[in-house]
Amino acid sequence: MKSIWLACLLIAGTGPFTLQNSTDPWTSEFVVDRTQLVATGGSRYFILDPGYEAVLEHGDERVVVTVTNDTRVVDGVTTRVVEERETRGKTLIEVSRNFFARDPTTGDVYYFGEDVDIYKAGRLASHEGAWQAGKNGARFGLFMPGTPVAGRRFYQEIAPKVAMDRVRITAIDATLQTPAGSFKECVRLEETTPLEPGVKDYKLFAPGVGLVQDGSLKLVRYGRR
Repeated sequence: MKSIWLACLLIAGTGPFTLQNSTDPWTSEFVVDRTQLVATGGSRYFILDPGYEAVLEHGDERVVVTVTNDTRVVDGVTTRVVEERETRGKTLIEVSRNFFARDPTTGDVYYFGEDVDIYKAGRLASHEGAWQAGKNGARFGLFMPGTPVAGRRFYQEIAPKVAMDRVRITAIDATLQTPAGSFKECVRLEETTPLEPGVKDYKLFAPGVGLVQDGSLKLVRYGRR
């Protein structure tokens, strides 16, 4: 039965990859020509064009996701810097600068790490959760496949003891109503991490738009700044 399961998983993937071991259902190694990765352009569910911005809100909580003009070379790959700024009311909670690169052949978007600033009472308190591929045993993960397949499981972050987010694609045809509009054919991700057993979160990504829901936060505005 294990050999049949493995064969089905390999067929379901959008590109070549290997499993960490034969009993681990979460893909953690990705075979990709790193010289071909680019830091611009849009995949169907994730946009890396500088100036694109999405704003999500719930109550007084707000997250602003901005594709910046900046790039960063991480583990030998030029990545695009995408900033996430979280506030609650007028209080700054967290700012992260995330490093992404896209495979123009498959549309897969890979995650190479993040710088993190966490604030408490208006003051910088820590950089907890920061990591970069190529440092301290960390490796890049797959953030979003160009062609999502329901049931596929993979690591987005591979930084031992620091950041090990992994996702399962639970749907590729979800519909969501938000203040910014109604979206169809959304990809729904169930997010977990072995660093916090039992904790689950959910995110939805819409074609041509990107992130439209993050937990209780929903999209209220998107487009170029």
